Amino acid sequence: MNLEIAIIAMLVALLIPIYEAWKTDDVWQKMLALASISSKVAIMILFVSVLRDDWMIGVVAVIILSIGNAALMLLAQILKRLNQV
Repeated sequence: MNLEIAIIAMLVALLIPIYEAWKTDDVWQKMLALASISSKVAIMILFVSVLRDDWMIGVVAVIILSIGNAALMLLAQILKRLNQV
């Protein structure tokens, strides 16, 4: 029962940045919301991998956490430089 409540709470927490990305037109706010979604999904994958005792899924979640947001921040810097020129 407690695991179901934890998973539902994670899904509700995931809906907040999705709504923020949907309603705003500012590129920086959308990128921030997408980075938040990426982190939350990776944490959810890590949680499921611990529950299933499957370390391969956990490795994928760690790669998403470490590399996924770095690529998004690189894209943000490229967009920032393009807007300055």
